[in-house]
Amino acid sequence: MTAELVRGQNHPLPHSRLEIRVTAGAPVLACATLGDDRGTVLGVEWIAHPGSPTLPGIEVSRQAAAGLRFHVDLGAVPDRAHLVHVLLALPEGVGGPSRFGTTAAPFAAVTATDGTEIASFTITGLEAESAVVALELYRRQGAWKVRAVGQGYAGGLAELFGDQGLPGAREFAAGIQEAVARHMASAIQAPRNSAADGARVRSDRSASATQPGQTAGGAGGAGGAGGAGTTSGAGATPHQLPGTPGQQPAGPADGQGQQPAAASHGSTAGGRVNYTHPRRQTTAPPTPPPATPAAQPGQAPRPVAGDATGWSMEERLYNQVWGMFEDLARATAAYRSAVDFAESRMDQELDRVLSDPRSRIGGTGDAAREVARAKRDQLTDQAREALDRDLGQLAAESEVVEPALPPSYARWDNPVWHAYRVPMDNPMALRLGDLHLPERTDLRIPMLVRLPLERGLWIDSGRSGSEAALMLDEGQLRRLAMDNAVGHAARLLAAYPPGEFTVHVIDAAGSAALSLAPLVAAGVLNQPPASGAAGVSAVLAKLTQRVDLVQMAIRGRAADSLPPDLDTGEQLLIVNDFPHGFDDRAVTQLRYLADEGPAVGVHLMMVADREDASAYGPVLDPLWRSLLRITPVADDHLADPWVGHAWTFEPLTMPPGSQILRQVLDQVAEARRAWRR
Repeated sequence: MTAELVRGQNHPLPHSRLEIRVTAGAPVLACATLGDDRGTVLGVEWIAHPGSPTLPGIEVSRQAAAGLRFHVDLGAVPDRAHLVHVLLALPEGVGGPSRFGTTAAPFAAVTATDGTEIASFTITGLEAESAVVALELYRRQGAWKVRAVGQGYAGGLAELFGDQGLPGAREFAAGIQEAVARHMASAIQAPRNSAADGARVRSDRSASATQPGQTAGGAGGAGGAGGAGTTSGAGATPHQLPGTPGQQPAGPADGQGQQPAAASHGSTAGGRVNYTHPRRQTTAPPTPPPATPAAQPGQAPRPVAGDATGWSMEERLYNQVWGMFEDLARATAAYRSAVDFAESRMDQELDRVLSDPRSRIGGTGDAAREVARAKRDQLTDQAREALDRDLGQLAAESEVVEPALPPSYARWDNPVWHAYRVPMDNPMALRLGDLHLPERTDLRIPMLVRLPLERGLWIDSGRSGSEAALMLDEGQLRRLAMDNAVGHAARLLAAYPPGEFTVHVIDAAGSAALSLAPLVAAGVLNQPPASGAAGVSAVLAKLTQRVDLVQMAIRGRAADSLPPDLDTGEQLLIVNDFPHGFDDRAVTQLRYLADEGPAVGVHLMMVADREDASAYGPVLDPLWRSLLRITPVADDHLADPWVGHAWTFEPLTMPPGSQILRQVLDQVAEARRAWRR
């Protein structure tokens, strides 16, 4: 089963002989570097590049191309090398694009030699960068893993090599670029299409996203629109919501199905824009989705809840929500692209008029301006009409899908919670909040994450970022953040069968007692919240030991040797007010849990203000990057994986005066007591 990675995520490599396949929207050149235990490249003999394509265990492509392959034999990599970096760069001085922001996002897939895909990574969010560290293969406790990096360099290969400690980096990079430029004429290849990758063609739910009268090239430009570069929070980076369902049912926000996806905007026959995800695959379900009721002539089909592929109603609803999310992203992208095209066309026509001296005499110029503006308005109105039609269809679909969602997908005000019963099976996904765009703020898409969580959550309690956060004082924001964490923990406990999910809490200063009261009062925590430095150490030591034991059992294929009292269910650690109560050893253990824990069922939820940990400097940067940042108030720091719009995230809130949380937790606690008996 393929793991579709996001930045900072890692995945074990089950084979030593591998291929890394790269596709890009323009020809790129391939390099690979070997690094020591500190990541330093000790010399040019540790670099494979088109002019010298082989190293022990590594071979790269000799020419720049839009489709590349790296051949890797990890067993042949020298013992002195602890890291293998996979590098991509745009050729210089050949008339092609000079930065990745103007091309489709590069895609890298790690495969076995028989072609079985192990892990993949779509490198999104690049703008002015012309070179990027795509992947990192690294040794950990005698085994190899792959990490999605995606670190770009606006200074190209020279800056990248310099960052890796190579002496004479600028001259060496210039030599590589010169050698590649001499062979570019024979090197350019077309990117593989989705059919070559065995992609499934998704039903074109939003075909009307291509605006009337708009060219395919105009709509295709939407892929570069939106807020992919939006940042929010002190030092925070934008988080891209990982991609689309496929292969395994994938999730929007970093569960096992975390898949950042690059949209394919190429034109197909007849000038229509191909909005198909370039790698979407699925296994046909045993039963088809419900039939959509026939529509009257000239009307859109009436929406049906669960109108998507899947093995179960839960999976069909999950895939349908993702389909709605993608449709809204693409329809809005097409609208924004059409508006930009109309504005650009008007500007060009006005420039032509003003450049002609004859138009400055009499009313000729004014008449030309009116004509240009009328054309602009006509195109804009057509685009808005098509967008409103698409938004209306999605709103109608949302109205039937929302009431049909299972508890773990539903808002707290959904009546499904009043009929809640403790489940018998593990859940597929969890709702963290809602997402919407400014074109229609009342049309909200559930933000679902796959379970179990393969990427931790960071609930930002800092005041930086959105206007809503700046309106609150520090104490209010911290309380809201912890309330949000407790709500997510309660939903997780309610979504799993008894004994399958355990929550641990570190509240070193005891500042979250009011927020934690529902969990404590219901008795759903195995241990009281840990406080003080001693409590922090005890909880981290217990979870670190669990990770070590389960890892050893898996590697040794000796699951029966685990201690009988070991809790093998999923574990969630909530850390409030980090780094209060943490010393250097505790910080190291926390980073270890964030890195290694998800693979063996230990997950992390941080409630923290990044500024509070600023004393650690860049030491904690990998920790923050490994977590999905969400906020306790509305914020627009999230980007979709298709076109990179900046989406406003709305956290889930409890209806005023509602007792549903207490009622659900009471049922969970009773089921846990019955399970223990």
